[in-house]
Amino acid sequence: MISKLNLENILFLDIETVPETQYFSDLDATKQELWEAKSKYQRKEDFSAEAFYDRAGIWAEFGKIICISVGYFTFKEETRTFRTTSFYGEEPQLLKAFKSLLLSHFSSTKHLLCAHNGKEFDFPYIARRMIIHNIELPYKLNLFGKKPWEVPHLDTLELWKFGDYKTYTSLKLLTNVLGIPSPKDDIDGSEVYKVYYETNDIQRIVNYCEKDTIAVAQIFLRLRGEAILKDEEIIHI
Repeated sequence: MISKLNLENILFLDIETVPETQYFSDLDATKQELWEAKSKYQRKEDFSAEAFYDRAGIWAEFGKIICISVGYFTFKEETRTFRTTSFYGEEPQLLKAFKSLLLSHFSSTKHLLCAHNGKEFDFPYIARRMIIHNIELPYKLNLFGKKPWEVPHLDTLELWKFGDYKTYTSLKLLTNVLGIPSPKDDIDGSEVYKVYYETNDIQRIVNYCEKDTIAVAQIFLRLRGEAILKDEEIIHI
C-alpha cells in the first residue's frame, strides 16, 4: 500500500520536451522521411508531415528534453517541506546532472521515482535520450532483466486507474477533481514549443515544469489520504 511508503524515499519528477530542431526543414532528408513515416498514423490525412512537426517532441527519436524538474519531501520533527529544483539547458548536460542526483541521493533499493504517466512517457523518454547521448543508464532507469515488482517506478496515472486500462486522466483533470491547485495557470504542454523556440523563455518553462512536479506530489498525498502541501511548505532551490 502506498500509505506505507516513506515519502522521503520518493523522487517526484516531470519533464518538458520539444522537437529536436525548430523547423521540419532543419532536419536532413533521411530524418524528414523517417518523421513522415513515424507520424503518419497520428496525423492521418489532416496534416502534412511538416505541419505536424511541432508535435514531434513527444517522441524521443525526434525530440529532446529541455527541462527535468524534481521534488522530494523532507521531515524535521513536525515540519514537512517539499524541495524542488530543475535541470535545464543543453540536453546532454541536464541529463548528466539528473543522473548525478540519482546516483548521489536516490540510488538505493528503497528509493523510487514518481511521475504522472511516467511509465509511458517520462521514464522511457529520459532513458532513450540518455542512450542516444551515450550516457550509461543509472540503475533507476535501467529496466533490462527486471521483474515488474522490481521496477522502482511509481505512476500517479496508473495508481488512479485502479486497474482500469481503458482510460487516460490528464494531470490537469486529476488536480481539478481532487481539489488541488492547477499547475496549468500559465501555459500548458501544447505551448512549450512556442515558448522555447519563439520567445526563448526557458525560465517560464522551468516554472511550469516545477508546478507539474508539485502537482504530482500533491496527487500522491491525496491518494494516501493526507493533506496537500501549503505554499509555505514548498521550497524552490
